[in-house]
Amino acid sequence: MGSFVGLWHLAWSLLVATGAAQWLLDWVFYFHFLNNPLHVGAFNLATAVALVVVTSMMGCVVGCILALMWNGMRNS
Repeated sequence: MGSFVGLWHLAWSLLVATGAAQWLLDWVFYFHFLNNPLHVGAFNLATAVALVVVTSMMGCVVGCILALMWNGMRNS
């Protein structure tokens, strides 16, 4: 779970770095019949690293909790 969430946010960071993130957001909102009120900020490497690290750690924690719940249900 941590790897998945971390890689997902790494992909987002790469979209921001390449300038494709705003286009993607606009496209997704368009197909949901919405106006996009959001604007992607400037890329910052330190922020991108923090995003990937924090979301990976949170994904690991959530994954462990879900695994404990799953194993608890299977063993009862």
